[in-house]
Amino acid sequence: MQFGDLAEVFDRLEKTSSRLEMTDILAEFFRNVKPEEIRKTIYLSVGRLHPDFVPLELGMADKLVLKAIASVSGRRSEEVEDLWTKTGDPGEVAEMLIAKKKQMTLFSEPLSFQNVIEGLTAIENASGKDSQDKKMKLLARMLHDSSPLEARYLCRIVTGRMRVGAGTMTAMDALASAFASKEDRPDIERAFNITCDMGLVAETLASGGLDAVKGIEVSVGNPVKVMLAERLRSLPEIMERLGGKCAFEYKYDGIRVQAHIKKGPGGFVKLFSRRLEDLTSNFPDIGEALLRQLKGREAIVEGECVAYDPDTGTLQPFQNVTHRRKKHGMEKAVEDIPVRIFLFDMLYCNGEDYTLKPYSFRRMRLESSFKDDDSERYDRIGYTSRAIIDSDEKAQKFFDGAIAARCEGIMAKSLSEDSVYRAGSRGFLWIKYKKDYTQALVDSFDLTVVGAFYGMGKRAGKYGALLMAAYDPDTGRFGTACKLGTGFDDAFLDAMPGLLEKYRCETKPASLDAEMVPDVWFIPGVVLEVTAADISLSPIHTIAYGTVKEDAGLGLRFPRFTGRVRDDKTPEQCTTASEIVEFYRMQEDRDNGDVE
Repeated sequence: MQFGDLAEVFDRLEKTSSRLEMTDILAEFFRNVKPEEIRKTIYLSVGRLHPDFVPLELGMADKLVLKAIASVSGRRSEEVEDLWTKTGDPGEVAEMLIAKKKQMTLFSEPLSFQNVIEGLTAIENASGKDSQDKKMKLLARMLHDSSPLEARYLCRIVTGRMRVGAGTMTAMDALASAFASKEDRPDIERAFNITCDMGLVAETLASGGLDAVKGIEVSVGNPVKVMLAERLRSLPEIMERLGGKCAFEYKYDGIRVQAHIKKGPGGFVKLFSRRLEDLTSNFPDIGEALLRQLKGREAIVEGECVAYDPDTGTLQPFQNVTHRRKKHGMEKAVEDIPVRIFLFDMLYCNGEDYTLKPYSFRRMRLESSFKDDDSERYDRIGYTSRAIIDSDEKAQKFFDGAIAARCEGIMAKSLSEDSVYRAGSRGFLWIKYKKDYTQALVDSFDLTVVGAFYGMGKRAGKYGALLMAAYDPDTGRFGTACKLGTGFDDAFLDAMPGLLEKYRCETKPASLDAEMVPDVWFIPGVVLEVTAADISLSPIHTIAYGTVKEDAGLGLRFPRFTGRVRDDKTPEQCTTASEIVEFYRMQEDRDNGDVE
């Protein structure tokens, strides 16, 4: 396959906002390429050579890409940077300048798909004091042989900003269409949810068919998409929903971690965030303790890393544990900020997949799988406080205890035989209840930035407000939910352009439905925590459009940034359209006097 074939597919995807059309384009392409080319295509579509959980990146900044473009096009660096300032996209700059150069009969060889993979791999592996120069020259070599369209996507791939608009859900639909059927899609989705590797799933399906995909198993080293909880408005309603008897666990205010542990020769421990970020280096003490104290040979467990005072046994605020997210000075951070992991689930152990086992079984095996550690000042491994609850009175008492222990609230979990671990899904097998659910609005919202408005007055020269969106997993699209302009301190306002620059684009993202037009568009990438006074029907915001009222969406009124950047969440893990609808209806019930 020539790289130009793939570039044309990317171009067709970018030119449509129809998910059905994207699915057809990808399905047609998948049927006609080799399985291993499908795998790499999946990764390249988001500007990577590997699945998201592999911490290897191409690592080319815009300025370095511009130097490569200048080198190939024969233009002055100042001229290239000026074009970049106007477009905001190195890919567009490369396309324009190389098109003009090609008109002057620049000699080049056809650029094959394999040559691109080899060139990008060399860029990724470049290291040492001359690594940036090596990367620039490797990219320039590929640009020399590229067409203008190929140049556009080469530059976007190396900067990680592809903008083709075809997400994971679209890829799954296309794979089902190309190699199976619509009815088989749940099997494809489960395979992805237990591996977090769409490239692996695609290659397996293309080479071995659906039976091969059904044979994909949970394995140590491949993170499993986390199971999520629903919300309900009161403890009695939770008890009723779960049949009058369930397990309650403390909901700790920390960083959720999935730990993959393998002992013996070639053994390792890896800690993944819910965003698939490798946090092993941020919690080396926790990783060492898990590896040392596991009784079996391998396991996948989940827990919450919480800042902890070993002298008093008290939990510390969330802000404390976030200091462990920094990249430097970790040895001192480990000493200054003791952390304990409170384990709450076991997904895999010694070759056996536990995700299809009931919750009670998973919890029992979890609590018998780690030994105590008397060799340290304090045991870094604990279990979430838990009780079996069978009355409203016990529920309230347990909840009060959780709040007194400085927790966010509780997690209620089903004890039924079908209480499996639903990887990547949200449902009423788990229900969360927090202390702020009885206040003005029932929770904070995790929303992604999709636009920015230039500031005025004291905010002149900066972004003064942001356009925020929520996610609809049923459609695979984002819808706007509010314009956010309060809660920003000066430090965040100054940092905002750098935080968002990677996601800047010239036109509305293909995956976004929006009526409000900001000064600058952003591909969904940065997630912020937001509170609001209430939710109202909105003629301008598009999330849950037509769900409550035919010609209206839902919007957050008086939104405020809490100061928390949710870098542990992907945009697809944002607050969903259905959750916002549920919040709106809970609010209506409260206003009508139906909430205790």
